[in-house]
Amino acid sequence: MENPDNFARRIRLGEDSEMELKRVVLAGSNVTDPRRNDFADELAALANGRGGTVVLGIDDKTREILGLPFEHLDSVESWVREICNDSVKPSIDAVIRKIELSDSTGALLPVIRVDVPRSLFVHKSPGGYFRRIGSSKREMPPDVLARLFQERSQSRVIRFDESPVPGTSPTELDPALSRRFVRDGADLSDALLRKLRIIADDGDGVLRITVAGVLLCTREPQVWMPHAEIQAVAYAGDRRDVTYQVDARDLQGPLDAQVMEALHFVRRNMWVRATKVMARVEYPQFSERAIFEALVNAVAHRDYSMAGARVRLHMFQDRLELYVPGALANTLTPDSMSLRQYSRNELIVSLLARCPVGEDQGRLGRSQLMDRRGDGVPIILEEGKQLAGRPPEYTLIDESELRLVIWAASPKRGAGSRP
Repeated sequence: MENPDNFARRIRLGEDSEMELKRVVLAGSNVTDPRRNDFADELAALANGRGGTVVLGIDDKTREILGLPFEHLDSVESWVREICNDSVKPSIDAVIRKIELSDSTGALLPVIRVDVPRSLFVHKSPGGYFRRIGSSKREMPPDVLARLFQERSQSRVIRFDESPVPGTSPTELDPALSRRFVRDGADLSDALLRKLRIIADDGDGVLRITVAGVLLCTREPQVWMPHAEIQAVAYAGDRRDVTYQVDARDLQGPLDAQVMEALHFVRRNMWVRATKVMARVEYPQFSERAIFEALVNAVAHRDYSMAGARVRLHMFQDRLELYVPGALANTLTPDSMSLRQYSRNELIVSLLARCPVGEDQGRLGRSQLMDRRGDGVPIILEEGKQLAGRPPEYTLIDESELRLVIWAASPKRGAGSRP
């Protein structure tokens, strides 16, 4: 329990992102102010953020301690508990305490302290979905709400890659792309596509293509999801300078096509050194296998709910940088990625595991784009270190973007030639 003096000091400083003060108006034993729905919105906003404390019996403008009538403490407490249980979905497990605080004259007055913990879930209140910003609540815009759902991994809330995309229709699915995920000869019926979660009902009962369906079963996913692309840039030197930009592409289309086009972009712009002592030995600038695994992981695990954020591929003479939108899912860290598995987009991962690599499978050591065993990160680290002499590096930027740096081989290892 917080030290009483520290708690009183926080109250004197006023409301902030984790402190809400409320005066209470009663008609008999009934609370008339704050209104039930408004108070539920406040509680949900705290739970959807980092949690916080509401104190009932204090004027939020003057911070004067008004207190509550002793005879009505129990009824106010019951009112709070009913709101936590019935007006917020899922319910909030708040800690409700009756405490005494000293007013300006030094007299002790009873108030009710409601401690709302940061929740594992996303809570909806009568006014919608709210979060706490500073000393006030704000309704969450759709992109922020979608990210919060994913971050808290609600099992009963649909994953973002299974969400129906507004404005789409099953008629816009490409038959050839869709058939990759069904048995030979199977009919592409709505029932089968539903089972594959390529299509789903929206809130109004209309069939739509899901996010995963758009990304893998339509020719132009960017019609509905413009940010679902890879921006690739190659520089002649070791710094990000438009003066030294030698190639740039916005790679679009289905996710598997984006991966292969990005790999070809790297091949086209990297050098290959060769030695010829007894037989010709080539030393590429980057490990193709490491780049391939990194690109597959990028499109499979990025956060597609972050509208406007794109996968970015930047090539330099001494390194390759790959930027992937989204924080690390669950409790993963950059250091634990090679040891643990967690998929933000389970449906996308399962569909990519059925996409053939094609003519490159011999060079890449894989027949399908995705391997469900979780070998991708270890391959990236091992292949990158073997070629460059130093391991690739993962860094989490501002809890919203993952950066991978793959170092280039030394250009002094042999006489130069381009592929």
